[in-house]
This record gives sequence, structure tokens and C-alpha cells, in this order.
Amino acid sequence: MFTVEAIPTDTVIETAPVIVMTKEERLLLDKTRLHDYIFEWNPEGQKMCCMAQGYISVYNHSYASNCEYFMDYDANTIEIRTVRDIAAGEELTINYNGDWNDETTVWFDMD
Repeated sequence: MFTVEAIPTDTVIETAPVIVMTKEERLLLDKTRLHDYIFEWNPEGQKMCCMAQGYISVYNHSYASNCEYFMDYDANTIEIRTVRDIAAGEELTINYNGDWNDETTVWFDMD
């Protein structure tokens, strides 16, 4: 995901509905390629997952991302919002750990 124009801090890039799946369905998804595109969805500590619609599932990961995602468990949506000013032509990234600057190693990091 790249922007063609400059975007200021705290701009909503996208809000998309999600398909929520049960803990049992997540165990099945974890055995497929879809595992790389789902989000943990844990209202009240439940171990579910969701598949975001729109472009949300294709944002690349960065440990110091320029966007952050927010889950609305009541509306079953995920929102992407900028966390700093973004220059035209810059890639839009999210941190797969949830918080935009969380440096916890993600599952695919080979370092």
C-alpha cells in the first residue's frame, strides 16, 4: 500500500468490516495460507480471529509503522489511522503486533 499524496497525522485511511471466526475455526485457518492474513479478535479474552475486508489484510508490517489499526468489537470493523505525517509516495505500514512501535518479534521474522 502506497500513498500518492501526503497524509497528515491522525488521518483515517480505511475502515473495513471484518468476518469474525470462532476459536475452532481459527485452529483450522492456522493450518492454511490464510493464517498470514487474519487478525486476532479477542473481545473479553475470547480467542477468536477475523478476516478484514478491503485492503487491510495486505498492509505490510514494520516495527516502526506509520499507521496503526484499531478494532471496534461492537461494529465488527478495523480502522487504519496514521500515527505521523506521511510523505507522498511512501508505503503505508502497520505493526502486526498491534501497537505501531511494538518491537516484539513477529512469527515470520527470521533474524
